[in-house]
Amino acid sequence: MKVLSSLRAAKQRHKDCKIVRRHGRVYVICKSNPRFKAVQGGKKKR
Repeated sequence: MKVLSSLRAAKQRHKDCKIVRRHGRVYVICKSNPRFKAVQGGKKKR
């Protein structure tokens, strides 16, 4: 999984890519081609 600064470009790599928010991070998931996975956002400060 790659850490990217811009997920907009990551979503346009494949038509099956979806952007999902989980636990304060933004993920790009792609079931048909898993090598396009990406994540954006780090740890939350407390």
